[in-house]
This record gives sequence, C-alpha cells and structure tokens, in this order.
Amino acid sequence: MVIGHSLRYALSLLNLMPTYTALQTQDPDIYNALMGEMRRQVEGVELIASENYISPAVLETMGTVFNNKYSEGYPGKRYYGGQEFTDIVETLAIERAKKLFRCEHANVQPHAGCPANVAMYFALLEPGDTVMGMDLSHGGHLSHGHPVTYLTKIFKFVRYGMKDVETGEIDYDAMRQVALKEKPKILLGGFSAYPRELNYAKMKAIADEVGAVTVMDMAHIAGMIAGGALRNPFDDGFDIVTTTTHKTLRGPRGGMILSRTAELGKKIDKSVFPGFQGGPIMQMVAAKAVAFGEALKPEFKDYAHQIIRNSKHLATFFMEKGAKLVTNGTDNHLMMIDCVTSFGIAGAEVETVLDRVGITLNKNMIPNDRRKPMDPSGVRLGTPAITTRGMKEKEMETLGAFILKAIEKRADEAALKNLHKEVEIFCKKFPVPGIS
Repeated sequence: MVIGHSLRYALSLLNLMPTYTALQTQDPDIYNALMGEMRRQVEGVELIASENYISPAVLETMGTVFNNKYSEGYPGKRYYGGQEFTDIVETLAIERAKKLFRCEHANVQPHAGCPANVAMYFALLEPGDTVMGMDLSHGGHLSHGHPVTYLTKIFKFVRYGMKDVETGEIDYDAMRQVALKEKPKILLGGFSAYPRELNYAKMKAIADEVGAVTVMDMAHIAGMIAGGALRNPFDDGFDIVTTTTHKTLRGPRGGMILSRTAELGKKIDKSVFPGFQGGPIMQMVAAKAVAFGEALKPEFKDYAHQIIRNSKHLATFFMEKGAKLVTNGTDNHLMMIDCVTSFGIAGAEVETVLDRVGITLNKNMIPNDRRKPMDPSGVRLGTPAITTRGMKEKEMETLGAFILKAIEKRADEAALKNLHKEVEIFCKKFPVPGIS
C-alpha cells in the first residue's frame, strides 16, 4: 500500500503524541501550542542564523530526571550529596568539550551565552577596566558592551569595526591604535551579524603588545569551528573562548567557557560558581555532553562544511539577482541583505512578508544604518537549520527564488497564499530531527 506524503506527515505527528499524553491531559492549551510549533517547524523554512534543530537524543536528554537534582559545585566537589550520576555527565561534557576544541579547561555550567560572558568579565576584570570589542553597528553583540546593558555601568567598552564594509575587512591598524591608547584588559572577538572571519593572529599580536587577554565569543560559529570549517582561536593563541551550545553546535540552549590553560580555568570556575550563578541545570549539562559527542563524529565535519557551502551559494544567488549584500558575500553561515537598496523596502517589512509564506528570518541593522533597530534597513539570514534538514546547494536556489518571489508579490494576497503552499510542499521533503 502506498501512503501519500500528507498522510505520512500526519502519522509522524501522531507517533509523537503519546510522548505528550500527560501534557495533553493536564494542560491542553500548552499542548496545542506545542503541536502548533511542531507543525510550524516542519512546514516552514528556518533561516534565522542563530537557530537550529537538535537531534532526538539531545531532545530526549533535556526532559530527563536530571532536572530534579541540585548540583552546586563541580564534579567531586559538590555541596549536596547524591552526585554520583551528575558527576558522570558533567565530567563527560567537560572532557568532550576539551577534546572538541583542543583546550585544557572547560566550564559547561553557564545557563546561556550572555551569562557566560558576564562570568568571564568578572573573572578577568575589576570595575572600571576596559574591554575592546566589535561595534554593534558593524555586527557585534549586545553582551560586548552595548550601552543598554548593565555591563557598561561597571566596565568601560571601546570599539573596533570594519575598514571597508564592501569587503568586511576589519581595520586592524585602527584596532591597534585604539588599543595602544586605551590599554584594554580584554581584546574581545565575536559577533552576531558579521559575515566574514576574524584574523585571530593579528588580534593576538595587538593584545600581546598592550598586555590584554584575548577572548573570542564564538557563539554563532562554534559548530563550524568544531567541525574544522572555520579556524579555531586557540590555534592562534587565544586565551579564552565563550560560546552558546545551541546555534551551529546543535546542542541544548546553554553556555560554556573554554580556557587555553588550567590556570585561567580556575578563575573562570570561581566566577561561574559561586561568583555569578547557583546550581547548574543538570539536564542541560547532560544534553550538552550528548551534543558534544555528536560533534566529535566524522559526519559533523561534513555538516559544518556544508553550512558554509550552502551559505556561499545562497549569497551568490542573491547577488546575481541584483540584491545588495553587506560585505558582498559571506565566509561563514550568515549573510546580511540591505533591503532598502535591494528592494526599496525596509527589513521589517521583508520579515513580515516572508513570515506569511512560511519563511522565517530576522530584521537587522546594517553597518552605519540610519534606521532604528525595530525598523532597520536589512535582514539577517543563515543556513545552519536548513543544512541540518539535509538541504544543499540546489535547494539554496529554490529558497532564494521563494524569497525574491514573496518580496515581488508582497501586495498580492492570492500569490502569497499559493507560494505558502509551495513552501510547505518543499519543506516536507526535508525531515526535522525529532519531529518528522
């Protein structure tokens, strides 16, 4: 008997329902929202550069009885009893992280990426000390000292940025001059909307000249570094690396701090606990261990390289169709489109139009944007999630055509409805791990 695709899809959702029987009975409102989100993910295209799909094993681990256990302290040095199995999973997470990123120390307890950065700051700095990081308007991150954060009330932040937004080249000469003047205690790499790769060796040389500690926030590109598709900052002598464990690393939502030496690691450990946060979220620590184990497998290297191949191919497709991309291309998993220049509309409108056809990305400011953050000129999109679903270069052209058609037909309701159906049919060919 041949089963139609729509029926197979319905059955795949039904096969998951017994897992949520208790939830369905106790709280149908939440259950229905969960089912809706599952359908949204299966039927739609996820192009937000910071999002991904986790494996069934990671997903299962996040919902285990490790949630019931408090584990303040570190393996072998806990404040509560009953730690036999929590010590096992945290030790596995630590050892796998160290092997994955080739460093001497790993703290896997931070609850998220921003708390990891805060703990790192307090491990290395005194109030009033200076940090040098990438300008937010050139792709930097809020936790790198944006004025809206509380960090700026404690530490001083100075900036570096691109010398040429047409190529994305960082102005390392200007970075050096600012560093010589300001004497930062930390020279910080990392970004959330920068399509190129940093030159860690040049940054390390500048930091050594002024006596700064080198830190890389690799949250966005951790998976590509783990898979060997992008350079590892530790290979160029960086001291500390912070990261989230989701995004391209395909783990649970959480954070991690890696140190080149065990001596630096001791400072980090004290800052994380008891300095900044209480007990670790042990089911997430266990899920991190599972994800790191997956990332150590050979097939993860293929995945990491395919992310970049897909990203470059999609960027080239857009540029060949006349779209204006920030830095005119990409070296990593994301790209930035100047929507005002390319399409005559702002990024927020592009985001809204694409939501209507089942394609998700996010509005984003472009370098030196004159528009406001909630109504910026550009959008940011990336390929980690669609690569996890098995899409390759050919599918990038299909997705690019969907996007351009949606923008072109944005005032035609019937055309958008038909396009949404096309997107759904296309997406169902590519299963979402743990859902379809």
